[in-house]
Formats: sequence, C-alpha cells, structure tokens
Amino acid sequence: MSSGSGVQPNSAPRGTGAVTKAGTGFVEFIILVALLNSVVALAIDIMLPALPQIGEGLGVGDHNDRQMVVVVFGLGFGLSQIVFGPFSDRFGRRTVLIPAMAFYTVFSLAAIWTESYAALLAMRAAQGACAAAVRVVTTAIVRDCFTGREMSRVMSYSYSIFMVVPIVAPGIGQAILVVAPWQWIFAFLGLFGAILGLWTYLRLKETLPADERRPISYAAVSQAFGEIASNRISVGYTVAAMLCFGGLYAYIVSSQQVFDVVFDKAAWFAAAFGATACLMAIFSLLNGQLVRRLGMRMISHWALIAYAVAATLLVAISLQDNPPFWPSFLLMAMIMGAFGVVSANFNAIAMEPMGRIAGSASSLIGVVTFTGGAALGAVVGRFFDGTLVPLALGFAIFGYLSILVVAWTDRGRLFRRSADD
Repeated sequence: MSSGSGVQPNSAPRGTGAVTKAGTGFVEFIILVALLNSVVALAIDIMLPALPQIGEGLGVGDHNDRQMVVVVFGLGFGLSQIVFGPFSDRFGRRTVLIPAMAFYTVFSLAAIWTESYAALLAMRAAQGACAAAVRVVTTAIVRDCFTGREMSRVMSYSYSIFMVVPIVAPGIGQAILVVAPWQWIFAFLGLFGAILGLWTYLRLKETLPADERRPISYAAVSQAFGEIASNRISVGYTVAAMLCFGGLYAYIVSSQQVFDVVFDKAAWFAAAFGATACLMAIFSLLNGQLVRRLGMRMISHWALIAYAVAATLLVAISLQDNPPFWPSFLLMAMIMGAFGVVSANFNAIAMEPMGRIAGSASSLIGVVTFTGGAALGAVVGRFFDGTLVPLALGFAIFGYLSILVVAWTDRGRLFRRSADD
C-alpha cells in the first residue's frame, strides 16, 4: 500500500513536521521506530538476570554454556537479515514488517512450554530471525523518509528512546523472577510484540511506492550486493561497526558473570547494566543534537578513539589481582557511551550511498554487523575465566582494529567532513 504522497527520499521533511511518507507525525514516527528497534534489545537484555534460573531449570551446568540463550538469538537475528532486505524492496515494507511481528509473538509464547534447552534455543533463534525482519525494514523505512545528516539525527533520536529499554529491561526481568518463574519473561515478550504489531498495522503506511520496488531475482540481488560490496565507504564502516558491536556483545554475554563472579555484586547487576545503557542513551541524544553542526565523521571518529582509550585503561586495571569495582565500572560505562555515538553514525555513513537499494543494503549491513559482532562477542564470552581480563582485552582489540579500518576507509583523513556529511 502506497502513501500516495509522492514524496521522494531526498525531499523528506527536515524538521519536526509530519513524516508524510509514513503517514505519522514526526514524534510518533520517532517513538514507533524506537520501539520497533527495541524488540532486539528487550529480547536480549530482559534475559540476562534469568540465565542462572534458566540453566538450573533446564539442566545446563556450565555457566558459559548459558550464554547461548543470548548468543543464538544474535546469530539468528544476524544471519536472517540477508533475506528480508530484498523481500522488503520487492513487496514493500509493511508486507514484511507486520507478519514478522506476528511470528515474533508466536515464538515468544511457544518458548513458555519448551522442556529442553535445545528447544528453547530453537525458539530463541526463531525470535531472532523475526526481530531481524523488524530491524531491516525499520532501517529501510527511515532511509525512505530521510537522508544524510537528517537520517543520522532521526536514528539518534530514536536510539535515545530505544535505549530506555536496555536501562529497564534487566530490572523488568528481575522483577518478573521475584513473582514468577522464568517462563513468564517470554509471556511478557509475546505481549509486547502483539501490542507493537497492532500499532504498526494501524498507524504506519507503506513508505516504498510500487514504482520504486525491485524484483527478486538472482541477478537483481547479486547486483545490489555487488554495489554494496564495491563501495569503500559502505564496506569499511560496516566492518568497523561490526568490530565495535563485537565489544558490545561481549559485554552483554559476560556482564552477568562479571558482576557476580568478579565483583561479587550480583544484586547490583540490573541497576549497573541500566546505568551503562543510560549513558549510551545520553550520548546518542547528544549526537542527534550535534551531528548537524559537526558532521557524522567528526563526532564518531572522536568517539571511537575514546572507546579504544577507555578499553586500554580497563585492560590495565583488569590485570590487577582484585580490580576495583568503581574505576572498572566507569570505564565500561564510558565504552558503552562511546558505542552509542559510534553505532548511529557508522550505520548512517554506511547506508548513505545506498539510497536506491536501502532494503538490500540494510539487510547486508545488518548481517555483517550483527552476525559478525555476535560471533566475536560470543568468542570473548567463552573465554570468561572468572576475571575481567577477557572482556577488557576484547574491548581493546575491537576498538583499535576499528580505528585501523576507519583510517583505511577514509584514506587516513580522519575527522573530515565529506560532501554528504
């Protein structure tokens, strides 16, 4: 279904007026995009306090094996994105988005009755695949309506709202566990998916006109992916984003064990995890305010350097026999805050040359970023040995590799503003 507005991406609204292609006002558009993006964060972060109970309930003795509840969701989420971009480019955004929300709800509720760990992991992978469709289509919808710095601004505002979810999700998980078994967390996810799917169905119009859709064929898909793979900017910033996301995923899968085993502060986990997410939201909001004035590269390059420097200091602290909690926590929070800036800008920079094939570009970029990042983070998580060292080293390695990739991508000219920036 087309909105009938005739507005092309480059003539999209620039302020807080109506987002005519989507059929909503600007504020509702931001909130809806943020909540659609939050499907991923909620499905991951609400599970973290429940990992010990899930492991005990399903007979998983190895604490590192319990991380798979998070890892398989990330892998299913990452790998599936390559399918949904071409589908949304061919059939439209709503045709993919609304069924994805329906199946996400179904798989969430099905997980309640699983009786084996393998079955639970299968439901989590299926959840991840549905969330992949939501993420790909949501990013393409934003690109349908905005471009350049305006796209980065919109994504930063939506990320600032969506970041409320990581702040409160572990607390929601802990609160549910106080009054009910872990299965009720999946009931909560199912209810959230159903409400959000209904809102999308009723309020969001089609943003891809019929005359701009691309056929699904091997040649068309290969051409689109070849266009992405041959673009230095898209490739470089996608790989750099993947490396930084690897650090984020390492923190997600390891954080519950770090707070429990390394610092003996398991009771603080939900609040501390939420505090780091809060800092990410604040930095993302500031990015939305400053990006129009300073440009995406200036802000994100400095944030990436801050990410690497904070990681280096964390490595130094982690080598102590008993690393102090507060300096370690503050450095991890700084790394997460820097990631909030890097993520929004790197994704926008990678997508900028791909307006004509936004759906395919969003899916391929998502596959590399999230699958690669989840795999890298899982490797770091598997090395958890009761100390802070593996996580700190993971942050540092990913941060410095990302700097090298960005330097290669921009031919050594960091902090500069491009014509599109």
